[in-house]
Amino acid sequence: MILIESFPVGPLQCNCSIVGCTETGEAAVIDPGGDTQKIIDYCTKHNLKVKHLLHTHAHFDHIMGSRVMKEKTGADICLHKEDTWLYENLNMQCSMFGFKSDEPLAVDKFLNDEEELTIGNAKVKVIYTPGHTPGSLCFSVAEKESTLFAGDTLFRRSVGRTDLWGGSFENIVKSIQQRLFKLPSETRVVCGHGPDTDIWSERKENPFISEE
Repeated sequence: MILIESFPVGPLQCNCSIVGCTETGEAAVIDPGGDTQKIIDYCTKHNLKVKHLLHTHAHFDHIMGSRVMKEKTGADICLHKEDTWLYENLNMQCSMFGFKSDEPLAVDKFLNDEEELTIGNAKVKVIYTPGHTPGSLCFSVAEKESTLFAGDTLFRRSVGRTDLWGGSFENIVKSIQQRLFKLPSETRVVCGHGPDTDIWSERKENPFISEE
């Protein structure tokens, strides 16, 4: 059975998600933005060993817990290479918003578009969606119900901001129209912050995006 759980963590309440395979005990943590003990406690309770730390992008509120998670679990830190410069400047980002953070550890694996990661019996597909940041990614899990972990690319009736480092409104619109809106209508969307949505609703009701 594939276990999917999401809950807010860290100073900006980023939605951290856990994808676990109860048969093999393998798991991935998506966007460990803080509250690492809460994440570890959940994995311990469900007998999950974290194999990958997957990052939708490298803004500080999505990566602040990555170092501790790596140190405690040994999981690979995974990111798109285009966000390396943001990741390596974690302390600069934090200082601009009044937070403190430890130096980040090295990235273990750079993720590529259309790559598939194996988490026990689950397959996590990487979708490259630049716009919010140059290296923004979404992660798709197709089980009985398809789930998309959209990071800060797509929100319920909104999109991610594009006025920070390397952001592009043109690119985020293109990523959503050409990549995310091609997914099945019933796909559940776990956003980087706030409530879930689904692809069908965003195609029809998102005021920032019109279908091509």
